[in-house]
Amino acid sequence: MDINNIKKEYSNGEVTIVWQSGLCQHAANCVKNNPAVFKPKDKPWIHPEASTTAAIIDAVKTCPSGALTFYLNEK
Repeated sequence: MDINNIKKEYSNGEVTIVWQSGLCQHAANCVKNNPAVFKPKDKPWIHPEASTTAAIIDAVKTCPSGALTFYLNEK
């Protein structure tokens, strides 16, 4: 595993957030747009259960680097 390019997934059951550390530019748009979910001082730092799916998607879409993406889970 390349510690400089870690890929992790976090899900609330409806949406899965995918984070790729190697792409992150630390612009903090995710934190600014949804601080309930994105808490950089926590481990793990993403808490998808703390927000609605729509709010998560909106925040992820603000990521300028593409380090955060999402996919909707099948029911």
